[in-house]
Amino acid sequence: MPDPEFEVPVGLFQDIEDLKAQLAALNAQVKALTEGADGDVGEASADDDADAGDEPEEDAEAEDDDWQFPPFILLLDPPQYDEELRALIEWVEGVLVPGYLGEPSSDARWCHLWFEHPVAIARLHALWLAWQELTDPATCGYTGPSAWHRDHLDPCLRELRASTGPFAGCTKGEHQVDHRMPSTVPSAWNRPED
Repeated sequence: MPDPEFEVPVGLFQDIEDLKAQLAALNAQVKALTEGADGDVGEASADDDADAGDEPEEDAEAEDDDWQFPPFILLLDPPQYDEELRALIEWVEGVLVPGYLGEPSSDARWCHLWFEHPVAIARLHALWLAWQELTDPATCGYTGPSAWHRDHLDPCLRELRASTGPFAGCTKGEHQVDHRMPSTVPSAWNRPED
């Protein structure tokens, strides 16, 4: 027999609603992915599953070509890089700077020419990608913005604005981008020319 004095905590209902929103978002993502891959989800059969292993190699390569990597800015070439940078600048100058950056100081540096610092571009772009995902209740429920602040914004700003960060040589009114620029180093990011 249930205890008549037992009360369900109010927070439990909020947690359940968050879980429902996350489940609905996952279902929508699965549906979108499966419809995008197959065209029609409901018409798959056991014969289709058996034939999947016999797929010609050319079809498998075509499917690999259709795969899109996340648009991380350092992996893009012009003109995609330029378009992504333009959109990033709009977000940083329109959302991040007015909403989250106070007056720069020696303990909290900022460079008004941040888009000339590759490290800043990379970190801010990653921050922006996370913001796009975690501020959409359809994909992350109601806790996404909190996770974005805790897991993405705060660590990013700590790294960028630290005295050893990419703006270390930039002071109010003075800009030095080459203070942190290393010489060219061979890496996997640079492909040898044919």
